[in-house]
Amino acid sequence: MSNILRSFSSLYFATLLMVLASGVLTTYLGLRLAADSAAQIWIGGMMSAYYLGLVAGSKIGHRLIARVGHIRAFVASAGITTASALGHALIDDLAIWLVLRLMVGMGMMCMYMVLESWLNEQADSKNRGTVFASYMIVSYLGLVLGQLAISLNPELTLKPLLIVAMCFALCIVPLALTRRIHPAPLQPAPLKIKLFWQKVPQSLTTIAMAGVIVGSFYGLAPAYIAHSGASTEQVAAYMATTVIAGLLAQWPMGRLSDKIRRSRLIRINTVLLGGVVLCIAILPLSGVFALIFTFAFGILAFTLYPLATALANQNVEQEHRVALSATILLTFGMGACIGPLIASGFMQLVGNSMLYGFMALCTLLLFLRLTHVNYQQKQQDKEVSQDYVMASGDLVSSPLAAALDPRVDEQMVQEQMVHPHHPDAELPTADQELSSMDAAAAPEVQIDTTEAVPEPVQDQRKDENKPV
Repeated sequence: MSNILRSFSSLYFATLLMVLASGVLTTYLGLRLAADSAAQIWIGGMMSAYYLGLVAGSKIGHRLIARVGHIRAFVASAGITTASALGHALIDDLAIWLVLRLMVGMGMMCMYMVLESWLNEQADSKNRGTVFASYMIVSYLGLVLGQLAISLNPELTLKPLLIVAMCFALCIVPLALTRRIHPAPLQPAPLKIKLFWQKVPQSLTTIAMAGVIVGSFYGLAPAYIAHSGASTEQVAAYMATTVIAGLLAQWPMGRLSDKIRRSRLIRINTVLLGGVVLCIAILPLSGVFALIFTFAFGILAFTLYPLATALANQNVEQEHRVALSATILLTFGMGACIGPLIASGFMQLVGNSMLYGFMALCTLLLFLRLTHVNYQQKQQDKEVSQDYVMASGDLVSSPLAAALDPRVDEQMVQEQMVHPHHPDAELPTADQELSSMDAAAAPEVQIDTTEAVPEPVQDQRKDENKPV
């Protein structure tokens, strides 16, 4: 573990700074808009614009990396992201903020692609799992530190934006000074959306709903907590608790999915998540109880995506997994883009509690969809099994079928064919009669090492009775 951390230290440090800056910026914008009494639709639109930038950046990032290389693409994206983050301090127009959030999402996706493709190429089959597990731990640690860093400035001045700009600028340094071999240019992965929606509908439906729920939480939870009267430090603690729960749940949930059928585990997870978010929406939670419920929410909500991804890869051949990964990212990004918009509309019409009420509705729809698809798949399996009828030919019904089975002892088969011992068989069958006749016709040959003795002459009448 320590050797891997040292080998990829430059990439991990760049990831830590980048994710830390993104977490600070997301929470800061939510709290700033809530403090300015902005409409909930604008808060949801900010998060939707970010995820829309992630979706668009996946296509732009491929072309940029193929044209100028990984390091130059990372530096250019970090520069654009830094300028976009500082633009929030210069302009107060919310429409411009939407464009800036779109630019931040595009730059972040390009930097993610550089880091993940670099790790994927430099890691080998022996340490690939450890490399990416360390990458995920560093990412979650950056998110937690980002939520804690926002509490250093509870007045919501320009200091958080300066922290964001510093982190985005400093994440360039480890990659610019690295001595590792540069990875090969990326090859665009083809999208086969219709094929995978027909092949793994449960997985993609779960991924889409996970995007809706996680995107709504990141975009609107800070404003939801702030409107309930919590301070900036309490909002940071609330968000950090949820992210830590998601981090701690990854490994145990992965082990559990190896023992329980993943489709069933996803449905159980969905039901439990629906109960948790419904309690948060209805009950007047505060203090320690709010942290306990959001910890449970983090365990269940942040494990839907990895469970669905594992289920999808389980049912797809190896040659289609690159295209499947691209389809999964697109599906999650579209769900995270649409979710905050719909949730913010509900919050503006009904109230802040509708954030978790909307999530409860999403879990209900997801459970109904998963149950329906699971029932259809079982019916299709039954129809396939009923349409298949075993053909009973002469070979199957004859004793030779047992002799051709490699699981059966050949000597035992011959003995059964010559001397059947079936308890219900009173009369010999045709096969048994033929076997007895063949056995009688074949002279028994004995090999002896002694000198041969002439056979006695037998009666001719006995020889005439022998079958030809």
